[in-house]
Amino acid sequence: MIKIQLVDDEPHVLSALQRVLRPHRWEIHTFDDAQVALEALTQHDYAVIVADYKMPHLNGITYLQFAKQRQPHAMRMVLSAHGDRQSMMQAINQAEIYRFLSKPWEDYEIETAITAAIELYQLRHENQRLLEQVRRQNDALQRQQDELLRLERENPGLTRVLRDDDGAVLIDEQDGTGAHG
Repeated sequence: MIKIQLVDDEPHVLSALQRVLRPHRWEIHTFDDAQVALEALTQHDYAVIVADYKMPHLNGITYLQFAKQRQPHAMRMVLSAHGDRQSMMQAINQAEIYRFLSKPWEDYEIETAITAAIELYQLRHENQRLLEQVRRQNDALQRQQDELLRLERENPGLTRVLRDDDGAVLIDEQDGTGAHG
């Protein structure tokens, strides 16, 4: 199940976000304390992490930098009523923020942004899974190739098979090796 972490020091913001996201049946974890949210990063794998920009003790960018270290594949977003250029650049460069969400927001903007982030997260996850599968298959093929080379060294001609135009194996009746002499 897709898990989303929402971190904001204002409980009414968390409630509003939860209300917007509830119909999607994602597992939503809300935190009004960034320290508690950091601990949750060690217990759950999140597809999306949304943090408020201005929180006491720890701003959203710093929080998302910690989140990036603990969960580098999670999609990170900043929720902010303050959109100055310097903070946006810092967020993009240091915490690799996927998207900025503004306060106040339109519900469809939140839904669209989080849905797109989840789709990208799932696509990256699937790409990683496929890459690992290809690596395993390549390793198996390399082991087979190494074994064929070993067999060929020990028994020259063993791995060579002659076939006719229809693909049938040709056997040389004189020496049994399949080689024509």
